[in-house]
Amino acid sequence: MTEWIDLYIALIGHEPEPKQILLVTLTPLFLLTLGLEYLAQRRRGRTGMFRRGDIVTNLSLGASYQAVEMLYHVIFLGAALAFAYQFRLTTIEMSLGMWAVLLFAQEFFYYWFHRGSHRIRWFWCAHVVHHSSEHMNLSTAMRQSMTYSLNFSQIFWLPLILIGFPPTAVMVAYSINLAYQYFVHTEAVGKLSPLVEGIFNTPSHHRAHHGRNPIYIDKNYGGILIIWDRLFGTFQPELSEQPVEYGIPRQIRSHNILTLNLHEWRDMFRDVLRPGPLWLRLQHLWKPPEWQRPATTAPQQPLEATL
Repeated sequence: MTEWIDLYIALIGHEPEPKQILLVTLTPLFLLTLGLEYLAQRRRGRTGMFRRGDIVTNLSLGASYQAVEMLYHVIFLGAALAFAYQFRLTTIEMSLGMWAVLLFAQEFFYYWFHRGSHRIRWFWCAHVVHHSSEHMNLSTAMRQSMTYSLNFSQIFWLPLILIGFPPTAVMVAYSINLAYQYFVHTEAVGKLSPLVEGIFNTPSHHRAHHGRNPIYIDKNYGGILIIWDRLFGTFQPELSEQPVEYGIPRQIRSHNILTLNLHEWRDMFRDVLRPGPLWLRLQHLWKPPEWQRPATTAPQQPLEATL
């Protein structure tokens, strides 16, 4: 691990973000388990979810996401988090117990980050990339957007830093959350015990989350835990009578990573620029993705109605 960090520092002149250290270090494990998943599904005669073009696209999106995140940390994020930390309410010394508290608190804020990424179009423009595959296997977890860095979604972690958790610790907790989620992107694992399914985000819960069926849309936002979904009314179990259809309502079928990264941004700004009252046009930025402007003029009355 230290070799690539030393190379990174030599090339960039700046230490990498802790999140990237963990995720890049775990990449060989991610690829190994992807291979094992394929072998397991092949033995079952169920390899339809493995499409070469789709997997190559997923890996390309993951690599481009990591590259942009590293650059973003060097240019802006590292300094921004350090600046915010100056205004902390207290200073929290990290111990084993405080790491447990941070991981639990981070999961709470991850829930709202994830929910916001679905229900606020500005954030959906980045997150839509992750949901745009019509297949589910472990490589789908790598299907990430380069534009997460551009939509300032890091504001969801700001409360943790202002409370007093060190920015490095916050990003490590975030990376642990993401690393866990890699392993729930699979059809190779069925439903687990009721106790596990009741507390944790599982492959079954996350398959439902990736569904474009009306019953599954905007459900199961948890990262490691599913308790916040149960508490806030966004939980939906995977149903045998409702097989999950993966993808997005307005499906885009492309392997071009620029198209996949930018299509929703293009559509959102196109909606903003359409003629109409400025206040309504701007609402396309923060309303849900499916929101449409209400009519701004009264319908014309039939001529005979005025006689």
